[in-house]
Amino acid sequence: MSDVAVAGAGLTGCLLAVRLARAGHDISLFDRRHDLRVRDDDAGRSINLALSTRGLDALNRVGLEQIVLEQAIDMPGRMIHDAHGKTTFQPYGTEAHHKLHSVNRDELNIALLDAADATPGVTTYFEHRIRDLSVRSGDLIVEHRAETRTSNFDVIYGADGAYSAVRGRLQRIGRVDFSQEFLGHGYKEIAIPAGPNGPLLDPNALHIWPRGSHMMIALPNPDGSFTGTLFWPFSGSPGFETVVSEADVAEVFRSQFPDVLALIPDLAAQYVANTTSSLVTMRSGPWHHEGRVMLIGDAAHAVVPFLGQGANAALEDVTVLMDLYDQHGHDAHETVFDAFYLERKADVDALANLAIEHYDEMRTDVSSRWFLLGKSLERALTSAMPARFVPLYTMISFSRTPYAEAEARANQQRDRLRIAASLIGLLLVAAVVAAIVLATS
Repeated sequence: MSDVAVAGAGLTGCLLAVRLARAGHDISLFDRRHDLRVRDDDAGRSINLALSTRGLDALNRVGLEQIVLEQAIDMPGRMIHDAHGKTTFQPYGTEAHHKLHSVNRDELNIALLDAADATPGVTTYFEHRIRDLSVRSGDLIVEHRAETRTSNFDVIYGADGAYSAVRGRLQRIGRVDFSQEFLGHGYKEIAIPAGPNGPLLDPNALHIWPRGSHMMIALPNPDGSFTGTLFWPFSGSPGFETVVSEADVAEVFRSQFPDVLALIPDLAAQYVANTTSSLVTMRSGPWHHEGRVMLIGDAAHAVVPFLGQGANAALEDVTVLMDLYDQHGHDAHETVFDAFYLERKADVDALANLAIEHYDEMRTDVSSRWFLLGKSLERALTSAMPARFVPLYTMISFSRTPYAEAEARANQQRDRLRIAASLIGLLLVAAVVAAIVLATS
């Protein structure tokens, strides 16, 4: 077995460390941050996660699914809030078990950190920043409190997030593609407190305030509070660059989100104090080099959060990787890395596109009558032909259908529906014409 370094003790890195150690490898898990069980440096920047089938399956393989679900809130659908405060519930799926699960990212990370600590063969190093590495020799240079040391590893995994230091080093060897695409929108977290008698909103829904060019969402927490997130353009009205003062905030919320204004006494102060962050899609490839270095999770493929699949896809990466190790052998790193990249690249590229498209749906389409009619038709077709028609959202969130396959199947279903609708339209026109001819003959 191998000496393995994993850069990044986030969700993906911790899960990967546990799975590799259980397979017999010795793991050194490095993270540049403090141990969040002691101090959380990212407060105010953590969007709640919506765990679904892919992530839950990955957690189940290390015995954490039920532990995590005990702290999660079920969300069988989304609650749409119009500009007048009227609400409409839209179920996510077609079956009772089709639910998302709202979890706090930090609490999930803590559960995975605890699992890593409890796994023989895993040693975790906090406040250790990756300074450099050799993709050929396996030397890893790490800085800890101004002291630098070099260690040698058989394999180095980059699970260190969207701005990965390991990926940066891979890019320097050449022939590694990388692109990043920022949305013109960013996000800011706003906490919605619990009321004196419990939650102020329905606790079993993902709440959305769609406003066309922008939106707000809120996910429930076990204590009755909600983690709200504004997704606004940077420029324009409203926009993060134009809504600056507490007076600006109050004016925008009075006109755009009047029901929210009544829920959050310190709304304006939170808005001014909390960080505004960017939304970025990152693509890269290849993710590996000579069986020595491998990228995984956001380090390989960061996506925007609107399908709720970023964390789920990253956790599923570990499942796919470990299944390939089981197939090819746990020391066959180069073979596994090649197979992993070939199997996973098309899927995460498809996910990146779908996530951006879903933003348009969330901030605009969900309040449209045509959208609701389409969802009703989807449910009817799924009920009538469950083996032949499966909605895209169901395939993405409530199955492990590969993302690219789900996208292709959804496109085929959409084309067939259009053809069917056209034929029905032609038949109706023909029937009307025939009726007119008979009536006048």
